[in-house]
Amino acid sequence: MKKTILASTLGLAALGAHAQSSVTLYGIVDTGIGYQSSATSLGKTSGGHSLVKMAQGIWAGSRFGFKGSEDLGGGTRAIFQLEEGYNSATGAESTSGLMFSRAAFVGLANQQYGTLTAGRQYAPYYTLLSAYSPTNWLTGAYGAHPGDLDSMDTIYRINNALVYTSPNFSGFTFSGMYAFGGVAGSTNAGSSWSVAANYIHGPVGIAVGFERLNNATSGGGTWSSSSTAYSGGEPGVSGITNGFQTAQAQQRLAVTGGYAFNSQWDISASYSNVQYIAGAGSKFFDTQIWNTGGVVLHYKPFTVLDLAAGYSYTRATKANGITSAASYQQFNLSQYYSLSKRTGLYFVEAYQRAGGQTLGTNGAGDIINATADIGDGQNSAPASSRSQFAGAIGIIHRF
Repeated sequence: MKKTILASTLGLAALGAHAQSSVTLYGIVDTGIGYQSSATSLGKTSGGHSLVKMAQGIWAGSRFGFKGSEDLGGGTRAIFQLEEGYNSATGAESTSGLMFSRAAFVGLANQQYGTLTAGRQYAPYYTLLSAYSPTNWLTGAYGAHPGDLDSMDTIYRINNALVYTSPNFSGFTFSGMYAFGGVAGSTNAGSSWSVAANYIHGPVGIAVGFERLNNATSGGGTWSSSSTAYSGGEPGVSGITNGFQTAQAQQRLAVTGGYAFNSQWDISASYSNVQYIAGAGSKFFDTQIWNTGGVVLHYKPFTVLDLAAGYSYTRATKANGITSAASYQQFNLSQYYSLSKRTGLYFVEAYQRAGGQTLGTNGAGDIINATADIGDGQNSAPASSRSQFAGAIGIIHRF
């Protein structure tokens, strides 16, 4: 249960007669057991074995956080959020060395003028597209598009970011972000920017977003350690992008939308164009492009039961000496049973089939067969073969 504390109960009324503050403690604990076929370590294409393990954060990443606001008068509020991810199976930080890895920002909000926040947060590309993301019902661990290539799950968080989000104008909302790179002598290196807009009216909605992430090293570097988005070693490299992790920049353009037929059935769809752009120091030479299309059908036959099925198709362009471009087809199912408003049981299943060729860890010249990498939960242990199956059962509790 969310715990809210009013400032007056803490003896802080002296801060101002008009000011009322509140702080909310919230969180999620999510733990299960997962199975994965043909698992190996990133960069290897042989020697895979099946894997059964305790898995956590499958349906929704385990976390705890604080968020609060203070009424400043005139319709303006000061707001903040601090959110930490953790491993519910071991108690470890989800991202080593980051105290509040999921969010750490402060800002001002006004119903008439919008919201401005500063700190570590999600890009508008994600927040405005997420209403129709495949991860809503298929989970990110198993249902994100291969490797979460198009950043529709929550693994991409941006440091040093300023984000403005408009009020809702009759269903229309827009947002923009700029994140400072902090590299001496260069305003571009390590910086990121994003713009997005969505329109939701009754049962129908559509969203469009763009983001560009520039590497902090001018000639290309490893995204897992040297870019604004991945500072602190957050995951960004997968079996899909492993050969292109020295990109000078990444950029994404995506469209999502959905329609609710009634209280039981709804459908959502998405399309994305992802580009990894080579620099002088990159280990590949042509811009690498992936196009992904996906659809999710959600059915709620009873108040306590949610069922979903999804399909996505990802195809790379012919580049960097590859004549048989990589492709990935992914099929997903999920079942969620509510034990209460705050606790649920879930089952998820996924299968992916890869085809074509891609680049290995050494980049250009290291051409290998593309291998499967379901969602983003298998990024550190993708398949050693063309096909992979993964499934999990778990319990989630929200407080």
